[in-house]
Amino acid sequence: MENTIFSILPPIVAIVMVLLTKRVLLSLGAGIVAAAFILTSFAPVEAAAEIFNSFAITFWDGGFNAYNVFILLFLFLLGIITAFVSLSGGSMAFADWASERIKTRRGAKVLTVVLGMVIFIDDYFNALAVGQVARPITDRYKISRAKLAYFIDSTAAPVCVVSPVSSWGAAIIGIIASILSAQTFVQMSALEAFIWMAPMNFYVVAALAIVFFVAVRDVDFGAMKKHETRAITTGELFDAKKTIPGEMKEDFPVHGHGRVTDLLLPIILLVAGTIGAMVWTGYQNAGQTLDIWAIFENTDVPASLMAGGLLGAISSILLYVRQFKHNKTAKASWVGKGIFEGVRSMLGAVLILIFAWSLSYLIGALETGLYLADFVTESNMPIEILPVLLFALAGVMAFSTGTSWGSFGILLPIAGNIMAQAAPELLLPALAAVLAGAVFGDHCSPISDTTILSSTGAGSNHMDHVMTQLPYALVSAAIAAVGYIVIGFTGSLLWSLLTVIVILAVLFIVWSKRTTILEKQANS
Repeated sequence: MENTIFSILPPIVAIVMVLLTKRVLLSLGAGIVAAAFILTSFAPVEAAAEIFNSFAITFWDGGFNAYNVFILLFLFLLGIITAFVSLSGGSMAFADWASERIKTRRGAKVLTVVLGMVIFIDDYFNALAVGQVARPITDRYKISRAKLAYFIDSTAAPVCVVSPVSSWGAAIIGIIASILSAQTFVQMSALEAFIWMAPMNFYVVAALAIVFFVAVRDVDFGAMKKHETRAITTGELFDAKKTIPGEMKEDFPVHGHGRVTDLLLPIILLVAGTIGAMVWTGYQNAGQTLDIWAIFENTDVPASLMAGGLLGAISSILLYVRQFKHNKTAKASWVGKGIFEGVRSMLGAVLILIFAWSLSYLIGALETGLYLADFVTESNMPIEILPVLLFALAGVMAFSTGTSWGSFGILLPIAGNIMAQAAPELLLPALAAVLAGAVFGDHCSPISDTTILSSTGAGSNHMDHVMTQLPYALVSAAIAAVGYIVIGFTGSLLWSLLTVIVILAVLFIVWSKRTTILEKQANS
C-alpha cells in the first residue's frame, strides 16, 4: 500500500488523536501501529516486526545511528545543565541581574525574540539554548511558557531556513546546486540562488514580522490569550496538571550564593563548544578545506551538539562543586541527585522524539510524501498557481510527516523539474515556496521534532505550545499564500513582497487598535 491514498492515514490518525486527546505518546503510538499494519497489508506478525524495527532504527540503522543517539544524549546533557544551574543558584542570580536592566515585560519578550534571531546556526540548538537563557527572565516577568515556546519556535527554523551560514542553509544550497546543474538556462551559483530566494520566502517574512510585533505589543488571541491572562493574573506560567518537559520535580535548596556566571558560563561554553565542533567537523569532512560554505555543508551537527553539551554540563557541575566550601546547602550528595533529576526531566521529551522518529520512518516507508507530490504533478494545474500550490503541498507534507527537511528534500527536486519545463522564470519562487511551506507545516505539526524541542526548551506542555502557536502560523501562512499568488501571476518579487508588507502593515494597525485590558495590565 506504499505510495497510495492509504499512506496518508497514519499521520492523520496520529494528528487527529493528539488534537482530541492531548496525549502525545498515545497518539503517536496509534499512528505507528496504523502505519505498520498498512505497510504490511494488515499481517499482525509482520506489523509487530515493523514496529520493533521502527524503534530499533532510532539507535541502530545498519550501524550505530549516531545522529539520533547524539541528539537524545544532548537533551539529557541539557537537562543536567538546567539542574545544576538551578542548584548553584545561577538561574535566580541571572533573573535578579536581568531584572535590574530589563525593566519591563515587553523588554523580556523582545530580548527573547532577538536571541532567537541571533542564534541561527541550527534550529535544534536554537530551540534549546534560547530557552535556557530566556526562561529565567520571562518567568520573572510572568510571561507564559506557551508564549516563550512560540517565540522560540517562530524564530528558530524561519531564521535557519534563510541563513546560508547554518545547518539548514548548507543542506538547502547542496540540493539547489544539484537542481541548477541540470538547468542550462540558470546563470547563477547555488549560493546566489539561495540568497535571491530568501526574500521570496514570504512565510518567513510574515512569521518573523508577526513574532516581533507580538513581542512589542501584546497581541494574544485564541488559546494564547488564556495562557497569558492566567500568567499575569495568577502568576501560573503553565498548567501544573499537564506534563511539562524539562521541568524539575525535585525541590532544590534555596540559597543566595549563586552568581550570574553560574548560568552564563555553561551556556557560553555550550555555544562555543557546539559552534567550534561544527566548524572542526565540517573542516575535517570537507577534506580540510578552508571554505565556510563547504564547512557548514559537511558539519556534523549532532556530534557538535554533544561536544558543546558535555562542555556545558561539566562546567555547570564544577561550578556547583566550587560552592562546597562556602555554601552550607551544597553537598556531594546533591551532585548525584542533580544528574538524576536532570536526566529524568528530559525523559518525556526523549520519549516523544523517539516515537516521532519511529512514525516518520514508517511514513517514509509508506512513501506518503511521494504520493502527495505525485498527486499534484499529475493534476495539470495552471502555471500561475504552481508557487502557491507547492507552498500548500509542502505545508501538508511537513504537517503530516513532522519533518520540514524530509518535505523539502522530496519536493525541491520535483518543483525544480516541474518549473524548468513549465515556467523557468518561476523556478526560484517555486523553490522558495517549497521551503516556506515546509517551515509552515513544521510549525503546525504536533509530531514535529523541532516543535517538540521548542516545547522542551521553553518548559511548556507540548500540546499547549502547538495550539497556541497555530493561529499565528495560520495568519502568516495566509499572508504568504497571497504573496505566492501575486508572484505567480506577475513574476515580480517587488510587487509580491510589497503586497506582503502592505498586508502586514494593515494587520499591525488593526491589532494596535485592539488594546485590551490584558495589555494595559502588562504595561502598567
